[in-house]
Amino acid sequence: MTILLTMKIKIYKIKGSRRFSNYWWASFIFLGGTGFFLVGLISYLNGKINYNFNLEDIYFIPQGAVMTFYGMTAILISMFLWYTIVFDVGSGYNEFNKNTGLVTIFRLGFPGSNRVLKLMYKIQDIAAVKISIEDGLSPKREIYLCMKDKRQIPLTKVGEPISISNIEAQAREIALFLNINIEGN
Repeated sequence: MTILLTMKIKIYKIKGSRRFSNYWWASFIFLGGTGFFLVGLISYLNGKINYNFNLEDIYFIPQGAVMTFYGMTAILISMFLWYTIVFDVGSGYNEFNKNTGLVTIFRLGFPGSNRVLKLMYKIQDIAAVKISIEDGLSPKREIYLCMKDKRQIPLTKVGEPISISNIEAQAREIALFLNINIEGN
C-alpha cells in the first residue's frame, strides 16, 4: 500500500501480524489444544462426560499423558500467536523523503527495550534497488536497497509472498522516485 504525501515523500505501509491467516491458526490451534488437554485431564480423573463420549478406554498412562502434553504445547503456541497479533509484530512503514534526503525503515517488534526498530539511511548512499525472486516450495519475493558499501536492506514484509507484477511495480516505483537503477537476482 502506497501513500503519496507530496511529490517528495513516499510512504509504504507494512502489514504485520494482524492477518486473517494468523487469526485463523491461533484460534484453530487453541481449540484443538484445549480439546486434547481436556481429554488428557478427564482420562487422569477417570471421568465420563456424557453417555455418547466415553473415555474409560483411554488410560492416563500413556495416551492421556501424551494428549495432555500435546494439548498444553498447542495452547502455549496459540498464546504466542495471539501475543504477536495483539502487539502487531512486524508492522511498520518505509518512508522515502527527498526533503530530508533520508530513507526511514520503521518496524515494531516484541515488547521490551528493542520494540521499535527505526533505521535511517541517506538517499545518496543507496546504489540500487534489488529484486530477489525465488520460486519453489517456499517462494521468496523480496525488494532490497543495495547500499554503496555492499549492504542489502530488505524492504518487503515477511510472510505472504507478493505477486511478481506487484513486486516489480513497487521496485520500479522506488527506483524512479530515488532515481537509481534496478538490479535482478
